[in-house]
Amino acid sequence: MKKYAIALAACLVFVVSQAQLKPVAYTDAAQKLNGVAAIPSKSLKNKPGILILPAWKGIDNHARESATALAALGYYAFVADIYGEGNYPANTDEAGKRSGYYKKHYDQYQHRIQLALDQLIKSGANPDKIVVIGYCFGGTGALEAVRGQLAVKGAVSFHGGLGRDTARPITPFTAKVLVCHGADDPFVPEQDIVELRKEFKAAYADWQMVYYADAVHSFTDPDAGNNLKSGAAYNDNAAKRSWQHLLVFLKEVL
Repeated sequence: MKKYAIALAACLVFVVSQAQLKPVAYTDAAQKLNGVAAIPSKSLKNKPGILILPAWKGIDNHARESATALAALGYYAFVADIYGEGNYPANTDEAGKRSGYYKKHYDQYQHRIQLALDQLIKSGANPDKIVVIGYCFGGTGALEAVRGQLAVKGAVSFHGGLGRDTARPITPFTAKVLVCHGADDPFVPEQDIVELRKEFKAAYADWQMVYYADAVHSFTDPDAGNNLKSGAAYNDNAAKRSWQHLLVFLKEVL
């Protein structure tokens, strides 16, 4: 973990000069939202865009660092604010309630994702070349983006919740999907994976799922710690491998 943190820090020293994070205020009716944009140094119009959906506590260091790294690679990036000002969780109990609400009211989740997509396009991203990625709760959101047929070319879920109400209708979609999953994630029942496969088959989806050995929930986030017994912990191998899988996916899709 220390080696990865040192390498990431060194990388960020370089990419800071390549891309700067910029706070972006936008709204959903009367609700103020506070997103974060990362613009590539050569900010030409019509470059691909990556929408980042953060984990259940809202915009965090991990999401910001991902945006910075992607912008350094030449992508426009935008970190979505799903909850809105005044609604940010102060602890895990509140995070569970906030994220649970949007998982249940998935139409509202999809709407907030769409508003963030609009901001990504406004920043200069090509509206025809966008991929949405998400971590944990955000990984669930990435799947909701394709379920809701939002205008994205692909979606990537990192250690996301994979369950859905099986009574929901399944509509075919054309966006490609990558699911990066910890093989030992205790928060995702095996039945959810079975149902996801059924859903993708019924939706005629182009999808792939990668399992990472010895990885639990939150395996990409260095701030998750290393206590495997908690069910959420950082895994250096899984983090690096899943990032490479993301880059290959982006190259194929965009």
